[in-house]
Amino acid sequence: MGKIAIVGVMAGMACAAMSFATSSARAAAVEIQTEDVARFYKLYETTGGRPTVEQIQHDYLDQATAGLRHLTQVRNVNAENIARATATTPELYTNARSCMAALPRVRERLNRSFDKLLALYPEAKRPPVTILVSRGKPVAIGGPGDGVQISLEAACSTNAARFLGADMDDRFVRLIAHEYIHVQQSPVLAATEKLTVVERSLIEGVAEFMAEVIAGGPSNVGVFASVAGREREIETNFVPDVDKTDLSAWFDNTTAENVGQLGYWVGYRIAKSYYQHAPNKRAAIREMIQMTDAKAFLAASGWRPGIKLN
Repeated sequence: MGKIAIVGVMAGMACAAMSFATSSARAAAVEIQTEDVARFYKLYETTGGRPTVEQIQHDYLDQATAGLRHLTQVRNVNAENIARATATTPELYTNARSCMAALPRVRERLNRSFDKLLALYPEAKRPPVTILVSRGKPVAIGGPGDGVQISLEAACSTNAARFLGADMDDRFVRLIAHEYIHVQQSPVLAATEKLTVVERSLIEGVAEFMAEVIAGGPSNVGVFASVAGREREIETNFVPDVDKTDLSAWFDNTTAENVGQLGYWVGYRIAKSYYQHAPNKRAAIREMIQMTDAKAFLAASGWRPGIKLN
């Protein structure tokens, strides 16, 4: 493979990074870090798109931000599999350049989303969002005490467009909003070794509902589109599974033919029902974000299979 021409990439990245760095100084602004992306693509350009394991380790991972270091510690991300991914799926890394141009627009919309979150939930934690380059997955992670990490090449992929929406700006804003809610949620559930179906559904469903509230829509639009015409059947099937610790019918079950992940949608519906039945909406948001007892939340939500919600 010859040297890949990456015309204007570094200039574009510098502009994007500067735009992020000069984010509004108002109290609601959340830091969005892009240093890892700029450093990776500097290496990518100088190596013609084929950096070695040693180069990735020395020039990229050894200088990682705290967010990138966290990703390498909790997921199978290292120099070897990044090098393998650049060699076997180079389109992930060349296509990711198109997302760089969207980042300044994403930053502006995210600031508005974070403003909304803080207006509704003033005690929200504000760790940075780190945009980085990985091995094609995970797309994003976030959790209490860990901040949010977004893999640029994965979030820009054709699979991400299928599952998270074709509009690049919407995809990034809603994905980051979803993960940022995970940062706010109770560490009690996050630390649970064996989540039940209803616990995992509400962790994800609350994040989807709040992404809709602060960012204009849920992140997993492919899942939401897939339920059309099957809503009552899906929710009826959910009821006997709520206490199961085998999550495979509801999560992490995407195939080429089926989006799966229906727990996201049912959890969103339960969260939305809780909110719509609550007399005090601000208190309802606090209660759903701080939820530790999923079964009690379900019982208080007023949700039932096929319920009509606004």
